[in-house]
Amino acid sequence: VRGLSPSKQILHENGDNTLIFEARFESGNLQKVVKVNEFEYQLTLRTDLYTSKYTQWYYFQVSNTQAGMPYRFTIVNFTKPNSLYKRGMRPLLYSEADAKKHNVGWRRTGNEIKYYRNNTGQGGRQYFSLTWTFQFPHNRDTCYFAHCYPYTYSNLQDYLVSISKDPVKSKFCKIHILCHSLARNIVYVLTITSPHEGDKDTKRKAVILTARVHPGETNSSWIMKGFLDYILGNSGNAQVLRNNFVFKVIPMLNPDGVIVGNHRCSLAGQDLNRKYKSNLKEFYPSIWYTRNMIKRVMEERDIILYCDLHGHNRKKNVFVYGCERKQQAKAPTLHPRVFPLLLSKICPDKFSFSDCRFRVQKSKEGTGRVVMWKMGISNSYTLEAS
Repeated sequence: VRGLSPSKQILHENGDNTLIFEARFESGNLQKVVKVNEFEYQLTLRTDLYTSKYTQWYYFQVSNTQAGMPYRFTIVNFTKPNSLYKRGMRPLLYSEADAKKHNVGWRRTGNEIKYYRNNTGQGGRQYFSLTWTFQFPHNRDTCYFAHCYPYTYSNLQDYLVSISKDPVKSKFCKIHILCHSLARNIVYVLTITSPHEGDKDTKRKAVILTARVHPGETNSSWIMKGFLDYILGNSGNAQVLRNNFVFKVIPMLNPDGVIVGNHRCSLAGQDLNRKYKSNLKEFYPSIWYTRNMIKRVMEERDIILYCDLHGHNRKKNVFVYGCERKQQAKAPTLHPRVFPLLLSKICPDKFSFSDCRFRVQKSKEGTGRVVMWKMGISNSYTLEAS
């Protein structure tokens, strides 16, 4: 991340049961660990690069474990006053031994979970702590902890390679380079539609989907993967959708932030989902090229839906933020509440209409949702998932 190469912590003697921590890997985030006593550790997260805030995402490795002992971890520099950890959410644990022996992957863990205001802070910012107790499942295991199920840039690249090698999927899913990020990572754009004959294609309306503008919201990548699995599948419904629409999909808007383990920002130290009005192409390339790509699509065909996928840290359920004018047009097809209402009817156990909001706040005017709405896409949404 900062030109550091991982160095192994040296244990001084065979009987040293100190845990060994590491986070210098893709999407990892941990700055400092203090051993408080034999089984208790105080952890400090690294802020987003080139900022002094945005601590939420964590992902780190622990080795030299002892099974069955009561460990306590406390992360001491969260900045949000509220969290789903107060409402039943638990940290995620991955054990290499469990994965190898029992084919068990990530799972929720932890007891005595508390999220509370502590007595420290920096630059006028109050800090909050998350603490939990747990037991490692195996001796001398290598384990990982994370805020949400990790989904790295490498995971995305592997997934896209599998699509391009698939003789069926590659016929109707074309993978292109939208642009390069500040760190010269590729930002991909996928075009998904059935091969067309003659001039039928221009009648197909477009759907635009984007994800992972905020790197720590990994759930948005899993939702995107679910969508892609579905739309590239062989079901009759997927076929109908491909025959009738052109899907333009940007699965990872902020690869740099994902790679370095940021929670919210790009390498410019900025929240890219506030930069859709900006013309600074060299600072926010993925945003500039996304907006321009959408303008080009609008010249060719109607865009029936724009949706940017996110994760929410303080609210439960799946819901959307839409945009409506105070005096909404009478035509029901233009009403932004129709699509989320349909979603809530189709899957009431997953999607919560009562959590949806449609007011356009001044602070959100630079977001993709609001900018696309002002460009003329009436069904323009941010989809949030806890």
